[in-house]
Amino acid sequence: MTDCARHPAWRRFTGLLGDRSGNFATLGALTAPIAITLAAFAIDEGSLYYERRQVQALADLAAITASANIANAEAAVITTLRDNGMTDITVVGSPMPAGVAIGNGGPRAVAVSLKTGRYDPDPEVPADERFQPGALPSNAVEVALQKTGTMYFGKLLMDPPTLGASATASAPAAAAFSIGSRLASLNGGMLNALLGGLLGTTVSLKVMDYEALIAADVEVLKFVDALATNLHLTAATYDEVLEAKATVGQIATALAAVDGVSDTAKLALQAIAAREPANAAEIPLTHLLDLGQAGRVAVGNHGAGFGAAASIMEILSASAAIAGNGKQVDLNLGAALPGVLNVTLNVAVGEPPQHSPFFSIGHAGDLVRTAQTRLKLTVDVGRPNDNLGGGVSLLSVRLPIYMELAYAEAKLTKVSCPTGRPESLKVQIAARPGVAELRIAEIDGTGFADFTRDLSFKPAKIAEVKIQLLLLSIPLLAVNGMARIDIGNLQPQTLEFDREDIDERAIKTVSTRDVTRSLTRSLLNELKLSANLLNLPLDLTPLLATVRPAVLDAITPVTSSVDSLLYTVLSALGIKIGEADVRVTAATCGRSVLVQ
Repeated sequence: MTDCARHPAWRRFTGLLGDRSGNFATLGALTAPIAITLAAFAIDEGSLYYERRQVQALADLAAITASANIANAEAAVITTLRDNGMTDITVVGSPMPAGVAIGNGGPRAVAVSLKTGRYDPDPEVPADERFQPGALPSNAVEVALQKTGTMYFGKLLMDPPTLGASATASAPAAAAFSIGSRLASLNGGMLNALLGGLLGTTVSLKVMDYEALIAADVEVLKFVDALATNLHLTAATYDEVLEAKATVGQIATALAAVDGVSDTAKLALQAIAAREPANAAEIPLTHLLDLGQAGRVAVGNHGAGFGAAASIMEILSASAAIAGNGKQVDLNLGAALPGVLNVTLNVAVGEPPQHSPFFSIGHAGDLVRTAQTRLKLTVDVGRPNDNLGGGVSLLSVRLPIYMELAYAEAKLTKVSCPTGRPESLKVQIAARPGVAELRIAEIDGTGFADFTRDLSFKPAKIAEVKIQLLLLSIPLLAVNGMARIDIGNLQPQTLEFDREDIDERAIKTVSTRDVTRSLTRSLLNELKLSANLLNLPLDLTPLLATVRPAVLDAITPVTSSVDSLLYTVLSALGIKIGEADVRVTAATCGRSVLVQ
């Protein structure tokens, strides 16, 4: 043992080294700063996680509110953010720029960008492609938010991170609407002849049968249910049912099977179905109805259509028009009008463009249309031995009227609930009547039922006269004439339907001009007559001056009857002269929901 080892100080030092007491205190003192730092970061991270959830919740809420008020989406977003404590709001372009300045960077500062577009919930479309920014009409809003995160301890070492979130919400507002007309007055024989001609059969309904069909509405989805049963389809969705084809007889049978149809209407529908020929044309059901998103739900789910209804008579007339596409119906009505000898009618009906249906459960931007129609009415007014003086006698008067009507259309432009409550529901429809062209003329050539080509015209023989020139008696001299008037097409006019209008299934009409005046008389005012006698250089002006008043006197008494006949025929086909009748039978503002 050395002297050093024996020294008391050395013994105390070596004893201290061997003493194990107080280790934890020492380790605690050494690691405490590290633990405090980690705890601070944990607190900051927990705070930032909570803030991220808050920012996402704000984005969700802002998107939902904006989609419910899509016409004022930006104002709705700002109001929502302010109501949730964000007082420093910076609105920037979309997409959100990188490194955007977020107000003063405080806890109540946020940068927001939004874009409207169209969301299509089609499951066959990839989820990230269902929202199309800028697509019209808009039914969805995408909102993106950025906010500076709050750090309590880490800000001493690093800049606070930027927190971002985005959300897309859609409000599937929809309405069920149709374009067509209901008959103001009924001519049972005329309707039977017209529908029978389009369907290639004979129809023998009474006026009371037509009245029952006109008065009846059916729920559209229940009608499609009945069609599926009648056609023995095992379709899963309504759209799959509409992919099928059906004859007008099958459509009539399905209509008769819908609950709530009156006995009179059922018997009338069954009578139409029973008279259908074996070779009846099948029509694509998609040309008749468009169920929109309701078509994607399972058959039997009537709630998807929210009570959408359509007129039985409108369904029948639209079906007959589609079935008769390209078919010319020739009717000899005999002395159907008072004061005339004979009336003949030729009708041709084309399909609406792009196979647009007459009825739709749709969203803003959806269209319904009527069919294009051509009509030729020939009225023979007999005035035999009518001595006009000067050796001129009027033997007969004939009035050939040609009419062509382009399709009318109705476009759903807006469905809204201004107060947020269903009773404030408003639906806006932009309706445009078709152009009507009326002529007194003969068609030059063929192709009356071919809507892919324009027709050409020539002067029509209006009258036959007998003229005595000295010792020369000319028994048959034709007086020809032409006239034309147009009912011009204005810009679409907006029709607004409120809750009461929808509940009452009110019909609203838009017209190009006042068409209550006599159409036939308007044509006569434009009538220009000509005559030619064997190409001889004779001045027949005095003859025309004598004949014209007599022709007008012969035709004028029947003009109102001719107008009534024209209106009846066109109304049976679901259209009117220069007018469009629109109905909204159901609507919903929908619930704004998150979709992405």
